[in-house]
Amino acid sequence: MNAAQVMNLSQLLRQTARLFSDRPGLIIDNTNITWRDIDLRVDAMCCALTKLGIVKGDKILVHGKNTQQLFESCWVAFRLGCVWVPTNFRLTPPEVAYLGSSSQASVMMVEDGFRDHIDAVRASSQTLQHVIVIGQPQVGELSYEAMVTQYLGQQAEEASVSYDDPLWFFYTSGTTGRPKAGILTHGQMAFVVTNHLADLIPGTRETDCSIAVAPLSHGAGIHALLNVVRGAATILLTGQKLDPEEVWQQVERHQVTNLFTVPTIIKMLVEHPSVDQYDHNSLRYVIYAGAPMYRTDQKFALQKLGNVLVQYFGLGEVTGSITVLPPHMHSAHDDGPNANIGSCGRARTGMEVAILDSNLQRLKEGEVGEICCRGPAVFLGYHGNPEATEKALRGGWFHTGDLGKLDSRGMLYITGRESDMYISGGSNVYPLEVEEVLLTHPDVAEIAIFGVPDAKWGEVGVAVVVARPGATLDAPHLLAFLEGRCAKYRWPHQFFFWNSMPKSGYGKIVKKDIRTMLFR
Repeated sequence: MNAAQVMNLSQLLRQTARLFSDRPGLIIDNTNITWRDIDLRVDAMCCALTKLGIVKGDKILVHGKNTQQLFESCWVAFRLGCVWVPTNFRLTPPEVAYLGSSSQASVMMVEDGFRDHIDAVRASSQTLQHVIVIGQPQVGELSYEAMVTQYLGQQAEEASVSYDDPLWFFYTSGTTGRPKAGILTHGQMAFVVTNHLADLIPGTRETDCSIAVAPLSHGAGIHALLNVVRGAATILLTGQKLDPEEVWQQVERHQVTNLFTVPTIIKMLVEHPSVDQYDHNSLRYVIYAGAPMYRTDQKFALQKLGNVLVQYFGLGEVTGSITVLPPHMHSAHDDGPNANIGSCGRARTGMEVAILDSNLQRLKEGEVGEICCRGPAVFLGYHGNPEATEKALRGGWFHTGDLGKLDSRGMLYITGRESDMYISGGSNVYPLEVEEVLLTHPDVAEIAIFGVPDAKWGEVGVAVVVARPGATLDAPHLLAFLEGRCAKYRWPHQFFFWNSMPKSGYGKIVKKDIRTMLFR
């Protein structure tokens, strides 16, 4: 029996363009671009690609900063039944070349400032047919804007799709080995969008406004879909580097109501003096994910912004849909019913969360094991990697690789990555718990702790610390601070003091890179 067809996800844009045709869909450099214009341009590019012979199932690699064309490109791919393969613009040419070859991309859409990336993809790919340049093309390349202009006014035929038809290769961050392409599908993403609207930004409508402060290639791109569904405009920042004052200026000017980011960016935004110079009372939802937010940073953000924080926990393979901690479950106070200190929230609507041991047996409340989940948000698998797919989905659960525990209410607490945990003198040490303690020290800005081999204890902890501006720290002082706050077997044995931490393109501290820098 044939599987029933599902809605092509590009219907979300089409429906909004018809309902709110003259309302702004994008705001770039304070210029409004309407939903009608966006939809017309998407249709035009679809017609142009169809004329080139691009068909359902083809892969479209996209590399560039947050631009109108990048925003449009996902809807182009969805409407054609193609697969969107976005990259972080901060990736190097060899990294993008790997994504192009491993995804088997037929088309590359790219900004003209990334010539080395184009050359690298051309050199490594055996499937690339067309390079479409946002800006000024060179010989043998096509112009994005010229293609849109040529076919503007023509309506594209929307591909018929089934539940498991791919629409997005969501590449993992590659913390171990090469990045893997998680396959997101039309049916799965219809659930995810609905789930996110219910759990993250309920009540959003066409009069709301969002701001994208991170690359649209990953979580910020998912968040942008939600605003499209409700007809809420998205502001795209044009700079390559985050400018906190520009963010707060835009929040005040456009009465921004929601944004998605990561804890390190929230920390940058609320610690910048401009947070007190612009009106941000319009904010209802400041959503953070991608890493736990340390309690000291969380409390400071709540004091600056009010009760607007929304935390969610989830990996790309489940498109963020594992748990949620909504605003009413946050508190700047360490006691009371809404404290939920250290928790990343309750199971997402329609999703089940469990803590399993190595035999896939459920552990009791309070016991630490692997965080697993199941439900309609789980991805189809990894493109071209059946072994990794089988490992990730063994036993009918998606295995996160994160360690955690559930309390009696079903609230989840993350204790760290499986790869982060180390065993010192026969005892498990979860670095996150020690990091939380040290971050309560007034002079500690950032910290990363991980285990290294030790002849006596098996493994011991190493801490890399960034002090706040003007502060001076040393190891004896921090060890004295841990006295009475943390069991001694969990104390780091070595401290390194750096001026800054290496971070990913999405603002997350990358322990793998820190380890490499220390021991290369």
